[in-house]
Amino acid sequence: MSDDAPDSLIPYDEIVQDALRAVIGRVLRTIEDEGLPGEHHFYITFRTKAPGVDIPKHLTERFPEEMTIVLQNKFWDLHIDDELFSVGLSFNQIPASLTIPYAAVTAFVDPAVDFGLQFQVDDDASGEPEPHEEAENDHPEEDDAQDREDGSNVVTVDFGKKK
Repeated sequence: MSDDAPDSLIPYDEIVQDALRAVIGRVLRTIEDEGLPGEHHFYITFRTKAPGVDIPKHLTERFPEEMTIVLQNKFWDLHIDDELFSVGLSFNQIPASLTIPYAAVTAFVDPAVDFGLQFQVDDDASGEPEPHEEAENDHPEEDDAQDREDGSNVVTVDFGKKK
């Protein structure tokens, strides 16, 4: 096979990313009614200014580009649709309702089982998000023994665009 692969008229990168984002919806749908099983919990990173994202203004001001939320012990009103999900979370003891389209998600991680998905982002020319603070939605502090970030099961989808 040649390094000079022809440009595809089929948008494989978009198709694969859409399919992987559907994994998020399927996983969230399994916990929508019954809650999280065992030690499972999720870190979900998303673009705060992506189309369809609806979060309180104070969160957009604090996280102008990207934000990570934690679904663990303190969340409520989780609703799953085909294109987005909504959830209630508490930030510094202040309740907030968030609506996040799957297309806005840049990372989904379940550290309990070392599983993660990362997505390329088309809305930033540099490809790198601006530095941001980690979300401080209320969740119990985890000990370092549970912190497994070796990336052993992280799937990265990065189809470089030809120029």
